[in-house]
Amino acid sequence: MTDIFTREIIKDALQAIGDEMFSAMIRTSMSPIIYETTDFAVGVTDTKGNLIAQGNGVAAFLATLDTAVQSLLEHHPAKTLKEGDLFITNNPYEGGGTHLSDVVIILPVFFEGELVAFTVNKAHWMEVGGTFPGSVSTTSTEIYQEGLRFSFLRLYDGGKANESLIQLIRDNVRLPDSTIGDMQAGIAAARVGAARITEIAKKYGKDGMADAIEDLLDYGERMTRLELAKLPNGTWQAEDIVEEDGLGNGPFTLKVSVTIKDDEVIADFTGTSDQAKGPINCSYTGLATGARTVLKAMTNPDIPANGGSFRPLTVICPPGTVISAQAPAPVSIYYEPLIAAIEVMWKALQPILPSRLPVGHQRTVGATFISGTHPATGDLFVMGEPLVGGWGATADHDGDSGQFCCGNGETYNIPVELAESRYGFQVTRYSFDEREGGAGKFRGGKGVVLDYKITADDAALTYSACRTTTRPWGTDGGLEGTLNGVTVFRADGTEEAHTMVNNLALGKGDTVRLVSATGGGYGNPAERPREAVAADLKNGFITPHEAENLYGMKV
Repeated sequence: MTDIFTREIIKDALQAIGDEMFSAMIRTSMSPIIYETTDFAVGVTDTKGNLIAQGNGVAAFLATLDTAVQSLLEHHPAKTLKEGDLFITNNPYEGGGTHLSDVVIILPVFFEGELVAFTVNKAHWMEVGGTFPGSVSTTSTEIYQEGLRFSFLRLYDGGKANESLIQLIRDNVRLPDSTIGDMQAGIAAARVGAARITEIAKKYGKDGMADAIEDLLDYGERMTRLELAKLPNGTWQAEDIVEEDGLGNGPFTLKVSVTIKDDEVIADFTGTSDQAKGPINCSYTGLATGARTVLKAMTNPDIPANGGSFRPLTVICPPGTVISAQAPAPVSIYYEPLIAAIEVMWKALQPILPSRLPVGHQRTVGATFISGTHPATGDLFVMGEPLVGGWGATADHDGDSGQFCCGNGETYNIPVELAESRYGFQVTRYSFDEREGGAGKFRGGKGVVLDYKITADDAALTYSACRTTTRPWGTDGGLEGTLNGVTVFRADGTEEAHTMVNNLALGKGDTVRLVSATGGGYGNPAERPREAVAADLKNGFITPHEAENLYGMKV
């Protein structure tokens, strides 16, 4: 067994691998959704698929790397793996799965002929085929309409590329160069991680590295259980809805019962509605990753995200619900029920953690896809981007304004200058929303208004959102927030509002206006300090009407 100092050095080196893999993805990918938005995650697991270290832009990928490796080992037992192998998967219904656009690359790492670890990454590919550009649909009724599906296929066999598979991908996507480029970026990141693992094993020995890995996992578990011991024991319940499935069905109810014991958490989603006909479905992997996100928030986010830190969590949900969907259910917009599951779990726990967990936020990715023919080049463009919005307040501070939802994590918007150069539109407005909502002693964060003016002769819009009829919730006298939605202002002066829309035809001069919700408020608005109300009024976060009628301040 290695000494404690050496174990700490190895542990830090292992965790640093995630950061280096993360940089490799950003520097080598070809799509803005990866190198600008950072819609991906990278990590390292041990030989059994236990997460050792992870670097992610997307918080909701917390259970998608280790479970992908665990499912890989079911398809390809360790004894069948060899040096130079590399696998690809995006199967939504197995470990690592979310929707088809999120593609996982897995590389078994060998040292001196022995399997010692796996490096893995998961990234959103802008194109994997399917019915519509961007491979996202709000109207699909089965998985086959949503694109190519890879179930733990060998992309490299003993170091030799599977050229037939690569050609199949190239022939079935609308943006072959960038898709293959993003695939190669995933391969590069996995190989960077593998090289660093090999260096550690060479310097400290296989046994020394294995000892440090086990210690790291035990540390994560121990620290998480210590945090749980600080929380009250009991069971708390909540429910909420996802309004629609894209085909007019709904609402769909999400229920959770969260039990906290001295050293464990049980999240039971029994009673949730059956899976939908439309693509508003999420697989169990997505649900598990959502529950892990809440576990980090309710304990200590600074504890390393590894397999040990998640050992105290049990997630229960019968198969075949809207958050545990079974094949061939469509899952194109899986992220909406996923973040609904995250928020309903924290809604249950918010009364016992009022300063740590906020009230209701925009609760939507607000994912927007605009495709068309670029007016300067004549080439197909496909833009995909999440939308920021307002977070709810807590018992001691205002909600954040203009932030991504709980499922996005450390992601970013595409810079306006880059978007306008790559895509057939102009961004003519990007501002905080002026609608009234979210008043409280501590007010909700503001949503935004984002306008895309189409400069291409022909384009199409796909958009989905929740919190379109039910508002972000407030508590203790705090008021509800506002709603999400999109309005298309046509060049001829007409306009049309939508909550979900699929491949809607757009023309030159049309403007797509996205509006995201303001979060809920906490506490009686009349108790908000006068200086805070005055500052909000000056900064445009509240209207004179709100100042007088909700906060009781004469303007």
